[in-house]
Amino acid sequence: MNIEFNIQYKTYFGEVLIISGKCPELGDSSLEKAPKMVLIDPERGLWKCNILFPNNTCSIEYKYYVKGENELIEEWGSFREFEPINQSAYSLHDAWRTASNPQYALFSKAIGETIFNYKSRFKPEEKESSGNVRFRISVPRIKNGQRLAISGNIAELGNWDFTKAIPMSNTNHPIWEIEIVTKGYDYPIEYKYCVIEAETQNLVFVEEGVNRFTSAPIANQPNVSIIITDELFRYPTKPWKGAGVAIPLFSLRSKNSFGIGEYPDIKLMVDWVIKANLKIIQLLPINDTTATHSWLDSYPYSGISVYALHPIYINLHKMGSLKSKSTQHSIDAEGKLLNDLETLDYEAVLTLKWKFFKQQFDQQKELFHKEERYQHFFDANKEWLPAYAAFCYLRDRYQTADFNRWEKYAHFSPQIIDELCNPNFAHYQDIAIHYFLQYHAHQQLLDAAQYAQKSGVALKGDIPIGIYRHSVDAWVAPQLYNMSSQTGAPPDDFSTIGQNWRFPTYNWEIMKKNNYHWWQNRLQKMSTYFDAFRIDHILGFFRIWEIPANQVQGLLGRFNPSIPLSQEEITDKGIVFDHNRLCKPYICMPMLKKTFGKETKEVIDTFLEELVPRQFTLKEAFDTQEKIVTAFYSESSPIPEKLKNDSIKDGLYALVAEVIFLDAPDGNNRWYVPRYSFQSTYSFKNLPENQQTILNELYHHYFFQRNEQFWAANALKKLPVIKNATQMLLCGEDLGMVPKCVPKVMEQLGILSLEIQRMPKEDWVAFGDTSKYPYLSVATPSSHDTSTIRGWWKENPVLTQKFNRIVLNNIEKRSLDCGPKIVKQIIEQHLESPSMLAIFALQDLLGISKKLRFNNVEAERINDPSNSKNYWRYRMHLDLETLLEEHSFTSEVKTMIIDSSRDCVY
Repeated sequence: MNIEFNIQYKTYFGEVLIISGKCPELGDSSLEKAPKMVLIDPERGLWKCNILFPNNTCSIEYKYYVKGENELIEEWGSFREFEPINQSAYSLHDAWRTASNPQYALFSKAIGETIFNYKSRFKPEEKESSGNVRFRISVPRIKNGQRLAISGNIAELGNWDFTKAIPMSNTNHPIWEIEIVTKGYDYPIEYKYCVIEAETQNLVFVEEGVNRFTSAPIANQPNVSIIITDELFRYPTKPWKGAGVAIPLFSLRSKNSFGIGEYPDIKLMVDWVIKANLKIIQLLPINDTTATHSWLDSYPYSGISVYALHPIYINLHKMGSLKSKSTQHSIDAEGKLLNDLETLDYEAVLTLKWKFFKQQFDQQKELFHKEERYQHFFDANKEWLPAYAAFCYLRDRYQTADFNRWEKYAHFSPQIIDELCNPNFAHYQDIAIHYFLQYHAHQQLLDAAQYAQKSGVALKGDIPIGIYRHSVDAWVAPQLYNMSSQTGAPPDDFSTIGQNWRFPTYNWEIMKKNNYHWWQNRLQKMSTYFDAFRIDHILGFFRIWEIPANQVQGLLGRFNPSIPLSQEEITDKGIVFDHNRLCKPYICMPMLKKTFGKETKEVIDTFLEELVPRQFTLKEAFDTQEKIVTAFYSESSPIPEKLKNDSIKDGLYALVAEVIFLDAPDGNNRWYVPRYSFQSTYSFKNLPENQQTILNELYHHYFFQRNEQFWAANALKKLPVIKNATQMLLCGEDLGMVPKCVPKVMEQLGILSLEIQRMPKEDWVAFGDTSKYPYLSVATPSSHDTSTIRGWWKENPVLTQKFNRIVLNNIEKRSLDCGPKIVKQIIEQHLESPSMLAIFALQDLLGISKKLRFNNVEAERINDPSNSKNYWRYRMHLDLETLLEEHSFTSEVKTMIIDSSRDCVY
């Protein structure tokens, strides 16, 4: 069987197209073995390749690539599929799928499957004989009750009479196709697709643009079938846009929850979202974070497993009632008290639920593992579930999640799982309870997810950039992470000293060896429940801010990977390089007096040694930030009690950071990186002006020019695999210090950016211009890491009055109070933006209602990134059942959505 592959793509000099597939004839997915195509028409960019396949070939999966000298370009999407049927030869005419085309976002699970939610399936008409020409095009964006059709310049296609356009079938939606029998033509066929009413076949609209045409005349060749596969229906309407709401799961409140939002509460949120004409619910991470059994575990980005769901979100009533009615009544009563609290009492909720879990497990432990649904769940998750259960058991046994302190279990091995997860193990029930809870969490979340999907509402999840240091993931596969380092962010609008998230960085070289299998598995598990996901700090795929293990503040980090500066480079620029002067803390008396005031003498006596008069160095016991914090909290610390306060500790941190260059890892005192924002140091300010000028030039070149191509190439090794792992819509949180290469790479891969108006990506403006946001973006006025609209208005009145005057054009009004009208103005601005998605914190939406807005504005903030021990405890101040009855408010939101055309398919 001969198959002729044809595709049009205009290449640059030195580039060639290859075709790779999952069969020996196409290289067995090896790009090195993939057949090269032949350029038969350079002017039009037509490429061809003839390949012989066995006659019994049932299915062929393939994909096109452009291979250059130093670059490989992959077309968008998963492998193409072709099934030969009773022909000896085929001629496939494909169109290149450009990943950066915004329309491909509509093919995602979130939009193409869930939001559009097209239900109709039309079978092809039965014919006496199969046709010799098949037209195919994928179109997910179509209204229920309508279907696709085709018309063209030949009789078989209706001779351009669109009132008689030929209806197409979609048994494999969103692929629409039609097979016709032609007599053969000596000229190319011209045609267009259109949308018709399914029942009446009345024309709705014809795609815009020039006519499509076949790349060559369609000859009538016996036993040769021609398949023409087109891409991207050309809508005469505006691009599709949608809107959604953001709310952490723990923040939801229903009448039946136990002091925290729960998996079934998502269904109530879906009901309100439908009424308001919204399309998406965005959640924060919902993985198990139980490390200390304290409120510190409220931080949703420090999951102890990238797979396990948090049991705290399980609804108790859905698990069944306890046999002891008095105990059940007591738990219900306590749950109601916790549910009536204004904010989340994490520890009390966790304690109450575990009291129930243990008793419910004791009732069901002999039976639940025999259920067919449970057995299917366990089999589907056995790669991670036993290790997670063993981790939880050992965490509780040793009263710490730090597995380094687990004695003989400190280093993971399969034998540990064999021992602890054996049903004959003495404490097996302490293992099995975690199977039991994960099963119930799965059932409840899956039920909510399926309810949302059937209702046309997409769920958007959140992926933390790092893993928790004391997690089952780090225990099981420490080789995948750089456990001696920690992740964070350089100083930015969130924190002047940077952020230290304490996550280990990834060992990308190890992950690359199996094509990032760990990431693919993680995302595929996530897609069980979610339609879209947000990558927290997507910049980490370009380069990550890596902080040495012996430091505390993000200020002392560096970008990894990056190209360091050699000592020769620095000296060639005219810098007198003195390692002690530039790379060791520069501590002088004026700085000490300004930092420590009247405690200066005691600080010097306790922490410092004098090198020369009025010049000091830190004693060895305090020469890193980690040593300082350890000494401050040690019972045997030599530090006088009067000096044990945050002001002194932070001042000492600042001394450690008084450097201009940091030694590059493995640099052997020959390679260096500039310390971020070294211009603020006394060390820099005390250098001659000409040296400052040169250092500023080196600094700007290193941070904003030197690494751009390197970082882009680095991201392009990983992000395509991440994106193609599932059909979920990928959105990236690209805030902070954004390299110039990031927007280009994200656009190239079709990844949505995040746009926050008060955090513009241009340094020279105070506010983002919502009318100029890119289409592939998520527009939002606030996030979980910022204050709400009303909170921002209150905390920064000078800036917000400028915003009120310049952006909102409220020239005559000087409003110190962010009233409903101002909140509504800001939300409407975002709705009118070009962004594909506009997503709003529920607190901001409630802010348009004088009746429903919460009086305590500060309590609506979810996280303060500058506080490493933030308590994540915000909850809705009204329950979802009440919100569903607030018809006037919901109608106002709905009208805003309709007026902005974010409510319809087209």
